[in-house]
Amino acid sequence: MDVPLWLWFAVLAGIGAMLALDLVAHRRAHVIGVREALGWSAAWVAIGVAFGAWIWSAYGADLGQQYFAGYLIEKSLAVDNVFVWAVVFSFFAVPRELQHRVLFLGVVGALVLRGAFIAAGAFLIATFGWVLYLFAALLLWTGWRMLRQRDAHVDPSRSRLLRAFRRHVPMTDAFHGQRLLVRRNGVLLATPLLAVLVLVEASDVVFAVDSIPAIFAVTDEPFLVFTANAFALLGLRAMYFLLADLIHRFVYLKTGLALVLIWVGVKMTLKVDLLYVPTTLSLAVIATILAVSVGLSLRATRGQGRRAAPAPATPPFRVATPEEIASLEPVWRRRREPEPTA
Repeated sequence: MDVPLWLWFAVLAGIGAMLALDLVAHRRAHVIGVREALGWSAAWVAIGVAFGAWIWSAYGADLGQQYFAGYLIEKSLAVDNVFVWAVVFSFFAVPRELQHRVLFLGVVGALVLRGAFIAAGAFLIATFGWVLYLFAALLLWTGWRMLRQRDAHVDPSRSRLLRAFRRHVPMTDAFHGQRLLVRRNGVLLATPLLAVLVLVEASDVVFAVDSIPAIFAVTDEPFLVFTANAFALLGLRAMYFLLADLIHRFVYLKTGLALVLIWVGVKMTLKVDLLYVPTTLSLAVIATILAVSVGLSLRATRGQGRRAAPAPATPPFRVATPEEIASLEPVWRRRREPEPTA
C-alpha cells in the first residue's frame, strides 16, 4: 500500500481538528445524556465508515476490508474498555459532568500511545518475522484467559497503581471541578480526577497490548492499523455515555471478544505458516461472532432498563464547596518581583 507522506499529515491534521471540535463542544462541564451521546456516536461511526469507504474506493476491496476488519476489532474491544471505565468512575463517585474531561484527555493519551505501539509493532514485524509467533501466542493466551475469567469484575480498590499513586502523590480529598491539580497553602496537590485519569490511561495500556497484535493479524499495513485505531478511539467518549449504564445487559460480550481474539490468533498463526485466510472470510467471522454475542446478550436480558454500575456506600472522595474552590491559589504562581532597593 503506497501512502504518500501528505496523506499521513492530512489524517493527523483531521484527527487534531476533530479533537479540537469535540473539546470546544464540551468545554463546559455538563451531564451528557443518552440523546447527545447517541448523536455523537452516530457522527463518529459515520466518519470512520466514510473513511473506510474511501480506502475501499481508492485502494481496492481487499485493503478496504482489512480496514473494516481492524475497525470492527478495535471498536468491539473498546466496549470492554468502556465497561472498565464505568467501574472506575463508579468506584471514585466521579460526578457525571466531570467524566467527559477525563475521557477526552484519556483518548488523547491513548492516540499517542497507540501510535507508538503501532510504530514499534510494524518495526518488529518488518525486522523480525518470527515476532508474529509471539503476537499469535499472546492473542491465543489472552483470548483463553478472557474466556475463563469472563465473569470476573474489575476492583479498583485492589489496584497497585492506585495505591502507589496515593502513597507518593499528595492529593486532596475532594473534586475541584475539572481541575487535575490545585495549589493550597503553597502546596501543589493532585485532585482525585488526576488519579482517575491515571487509571484510565493504565487501562488503555492493558487493552493496547491485546488490540494492537489483534489488528496486525488482519492487516500488516501501518496506515490501516493506525487509522482503524484512531477512528475507533475517537468515538470512545460518546460510546461510554451511551453504554455505561447498560453493562449488565452485555452478559455474553466478553465471551464473544475472547472468541474473536482466539480467531485472529489462529489467523495470524496460519499467516506465519503461509496459509492465507481471505480478508472477506476473516471479516465475516469477526462480524458474526460479535453479532451473535450481542444478540444473545440482549435477548437474555430483555426487559431490563438502564442501570448505573454499583457505587460504594461511602464514596472515597467528596465534591469541593464553592468556597473551597474560590480560595485556591493559582497553580502556576508567578515569580515574585524583586523588591526595589533603597
